[in-house]
Amino acid sequence: MKFYLFLILSALITSNALYSQSTIKPLVESKKGMVVTTHPLATEIGLSILKKGGNAIDAAIAVNFALAVCHPSAGNIGGGGFLVYRNANGKIFALDYREKAPLASSKDMYLDASGNVIPEKSSIGVFSVGVPGTVAGMEEMYRKFGSLPWKELIQPAIDIARQGHVLTFREARGLNTNKLDFIIENKGNSYLINPNHMDWKKDDILIQEDLANTLERILRDKSKGFYQGKTAELIISEMKRLNGIISQKDLDTYKPIWRKPIVQSYKNFQIIGMPPPSSGGIALAQLMGMVKKYPLSKWGASSDSTVQLMIEAERRVFADRAKWLGDPDFIKVPVKPLLDTSYIKSRISSIDFTKATLSSDISAGQFPGYESPETTHYSIVDTEGNAVSITTTLNNSFGSKVFVGGAGFLLNDEMDDFSAKAGAPNIYGLIGSKANEIQPMKRMLSSMTPTIITEKGQLKMVVGTPGGATIITTVFQVILNALEFGMNMQQAVEYPRFHQQWKPEPTRIEPNRLSAIQLERLKQKGYEFSDSASIGLVDGILVLPSGKLQGGADSRGDDTALGHD
Repeated sequence: MKFYLFLILSALITSNALYSQSTIKPLVESKKGMVVTTHPLATEIGLSILKKGGNAIDAAIAVNFALAVCHPSAGNIGGGGFLVYRNANGKIFALDYREKAPLASSKDMYLDASGNVIPEKSSIGVFSVGVPGTVAGMEEMYRKFGSLPWKELIQPAIDIARQGHVLTFREARGLNTNKLDFIIENKGNSYLINPNHMDWKKDDILIQEDLANTLERILRDKSKGFYQGKTAELIISEMKRLNGIISQKDLDTYKPIWRKPIVQSYKNFQIIGMPPPSSGGIALAQLMGMVKKYPLSKWGASSDSTVQLMIEAERRVFADRAKWLGDPDFIKVPVKPLLDTSYIKSRISSIDFTKATLSSDISAGQFPGYESPETTHYSIVDTEGNAVSITTTLNNSFGSKVFVGGAGFLLNDEMDDFSAKAGAPNIYGLIGSKANEIQPMKRMLSSMTPTIITEKGQLKMVVGTPGGATIITTVFQVILNALEFGMNMQQAVEYPRFHQQWKPEPTRIEPNRLSAIQLERLKQKGYEFSDSASIGLVDGILVLPSGKLQGGADSRGDDTALGHD
């Protein structure tokens, strides 16, 4: 009784102290459908597909190709991603179109003669590229669920590539920031460099003729227009020019895979997530399970107790992620043990609200028989209630920085998501193990967490975000903001966030998340913090009891929500 009295008092002290729940972007509501993406033009194109009578999958495909044009830092045809899909009848699906390691890859390919990781070799340049999966993934989801003619889904992207689109401030800044890397890594290819050699500015027009031609080949021949023929020839030519290792056989053998979604209950809700090689579904299910028994709604979003519980849960989940998770086609991932209710309760049972648990005192759970930030997300619900949650990526911002000459698109740097060496961090500081070591044709572990939530059998939420290692914790916090703390969808995605990933020790926090007084209280308990300008770019849809849809588009980016009434 005294324990809970302490926690409730802690909640009352801080619950209303700091952050106003007013929002920067307006709350968007609609009756028939909703599209939320990271770019206003892609959102408009997705909504236009719904208005034509297309379904959520049709809109998702159109959005993907549009983002490849207007959001080149993460939208892509040279990367990969994950789809979580729930149709209007309640059936659920998960499509894995994650990139693969090339056939010529090897476990120690990023180590020097002394066995040390070679800086940046896995994260920039042609040697960091995994075999792309996006185009094959788009065709596969269209084959199974598409309704409108394929041409109608690709043509809008071709039009904006050929006619040009207006750069936002953020897109112009991104192109300018990466200009030197583009020049260095492409050895003469000047794609995405301003033709007049000046910096790009907001409202400049970006025309991408080579990309338009590539998209036309995809329009005519679907994935064969990418993995074979002219585009494939250009990819292989670029590999040879820059001494890369992807071959035509890599392109010929790539296939997306339908996998069984991760489903876990949380009170009256069902959390539907992506299974490995995404770590997101398992990690999110563990996080929700660890906090389930605590009275979060009474404590409030800003209480010390809430913050501590979430930090400690995140710390433990990322320790498990580091050891146990990888590509299930290559290793035995202990999915059931990791999601076992008793195991999840035991992981959080060591929490002590009077002091922090040090990451050095946390290790992965043990199971007998087992030996594991630049992305974009979009959420769509159509008139019938079909729901799409897709997270897709090039990995780092603008991926490997390598363009396919004559084809007009960027290649990913997903090889950095493997464990170059057990225990060595990647660009996001994530630690990996043997479970995620490099093997030919293996899919690298991901943090992407596309998620759909139902309540008593009815659609409740569609959500996801980019953000590298912060994806899992961001989705976790936004879900709690809406389900436990009573925020509408726009408030939930704008509310300041924090991130703990086991190692390194400090918890990253956004401005205005914790007051100076609260920070000092938590520091006295042993918590360490570091400042973060922003964490994640969430695109979410919340379904109200009336059936009305609320769209939440993150004010940290150009994200835009549009409804179909």
